[in-house]
Amino acid sequence: MVVDDHPLWRDGVARDLAERGFRVVATAPDAPAAVRIARAVRPDVVLMDLNLGELSGVDATAMITGELPETRVLVLSASGEHSDVLEAVKAGASGYLVKSASAEELVDAVNRTAAGDAVFTAGLAGLVLGEYRRMAATPDEAVDKPQLTDRETEVLRLVAKGLTARQIANRLVISHRTVENHVQSTLRKLQLHNRVELARYAIEHGLDAEPEV
Repeated sequence: MVVDDHPLWRDGVARDLAERGFRVVATAPDAPAAVRIARAVRPDVVLMDLNLGELSGVDATAMITGELPETRVLVLSASGEHSDVLEAVKAGASGYLVKSASAEELVDAVNRTAAGDAVFTAGLAGLVLGEYRRMAATPDEAVDKPQLTDRETEVLRLVAKGLTARQIANRLVISHRTVENHVQSTLRKLQLHNRVELARYAIEHGLDAEPEV
């Protein structure tokens, strides 16, 4: 689904994606319509603009990801402001692309978002990682942390590095199904919904760094 308040841009992006083999199930001109239509059509990916009027794309992102955990939101915005990027990610966006991105970059980003990856315009990924590391450095109240097995921790570390399930399977010399089983087990233990949230958890807890040997 493509959400943008400019009809020419919205229709042009939807047409370009359709011509490249994507099934565009809907478009929306503002945040309330985006949320209402997303509830009805349950898209795999929402391509979301931020400047949508009284209710922003951040508001729509929070509502859509809150109600539809299987739907992933990829922000496509003219703004590259750090505050906008962080607000979108905190609202649940899986990635952030600026509108100056090429058609090839957009197609790749939509494909990767649908596959569960976190996708950012070059330079913005480091910003998001830095923010989550800063948050992780802030002491939390003492809580009982879920206990992960060594293998689950190993898989989680590779998820945080952006590896796909098949790449993880090759790296650890185990089957693709075994990797998926570890991912699902870890999601249940951590009470998370998808691999994007899993990667955030790993980054917050410093698991994206190489272990000391």
